[in-house]
Amino acid sequence: MQGSPHGDHAVITILFPRRVATDGIIFLKYFFLHSSFPKSNIPTELNATFKLKLNRSIMKKRVLFLSMIVMSISTLGIYGQSHYKIVNKISLPGDGFWDYISVDEMHGRIFASHASMVQVVDIKTGKLCGVIPDTKGVHGAAFAPDLNKGFTSNGRDSSVTVFNLTTLEVIKKIKVTGQNPDAILYDGFSKRVFTGNGRSASLSVIDAVNDKEIKIIPLDGKPEAIVTDGKGKIYVNIEDKNSIEVIDASSLQVISHWSISPGEEPSGLALDNINHRLFTVCGNKMMIILDATTGRVVTSLPIGEGCDGATFDPGNNRVYSSNGEGSLTVVQMVNANSFKVLETFPTQRGARTIALDLASHHIYLPTAEFGTAAAGDRRPPVKPGSFVVLDVALNQ
Repeated sequence: MQGSPHGDHAVITILFPRRVATDGIIFLKYFFLHSSFPKSNIPTELNATFKLKLNRSIMKKRVLFLSMIVMSISTLGIYGQSHYKIVNKISLPGDGFWDYISVDEMHGRIFASHASMVQVVDIKTGKLCGVIPDTKGVHGAAFAPDLNKGFTSNGRDSSVTVFNLTTLEVIKKIKVTGQNPDAILYDGFSKRVFTGNGRSASLSVIDAVNDKEIKIIPLDGKPEAIVTDGKGKIYVNIEDKNSIEVIDASSLQVISHWSISPGEEPSGLALDNINHRLFTVCGNKMMIILDATTGRVVTSLPIGEGCDGATFDPGNNRVYSSNGEGSLTVVQMVNANSFKVLETFPTQRGARTIALDLASHHIYLPTAEFGTAAAGDRRPPVKPGSFVVLDVALNQ
């Protein structure tokens, strides 16, 4: 028996010998009707297809055959008992692509980058409550709650928009020296904003108090996600060098270069600041876990394809990798040196970036529906009016 989820569908192939085909079908019907298998996951309700193939050469005894079915369906039943569920799909207007998503916990808002604007959603109502306009090619948003400011990284015009975190009013637009500011981070320790400049292999550093760029930090390669320990260290994924660079937040110098082998093309990055563990998710479908004090690789785990985001929830010691294939890899920390994949939760194709509300443990994933890519195009077009933010909660 083989099960393979594809979005909301599952294709299950069962090999029946001629002698027991009837018994097998009857058994399956009985199992799904009378077992504890979640009724919402019964294949007929998921528009699944059962392909029943007769094969004379396999399994001679009915008892053995039916026992194997029991074992296989039991496994499928365990899969059906997910720890998570999609509780809402927040539809937002506008077309075009998206990148990072962030949660402002102080004001209870979600900030979703979307084409040339940042859309702000009230978490309680799930409704659009504001927009940060004129953010051409926006990648992400960062928050300085101590300064009541927010910052967006605008890739197409190489700028950073500064806005009032309470009113959302734009305060200033800063032209940065680096090209295509992508990932963005506010570091409360230094009161500085860092942007990873994708086309110039550098970090732009902005004085968040005075809203001025104060330095460019050269890097070894293309920066991706950036995190801070809040104590003077900044960690940056270097996508094309398969490494992490560590920056001193005070001196603004690179102080360490760490290989993430066997990981390749790191994108999302998260930090457990209590156990000092870095989690970097990679294009070769691996999560690499490192010691944040020494750079030692602790272990690696499999994840889904097309990852671009990672986050850590200290409330339940779980790490999440958002995968563009349409899945969320959930990793459970057993202790600081032991981790296991808890499950791979189906989301929606394109849901590759992620944000976490630490208070509610809700996970937010932006995505949309796609058309068919034209010959030579790198990615398919977004279907108009299909942009959503998935709200994923613990299945309690």
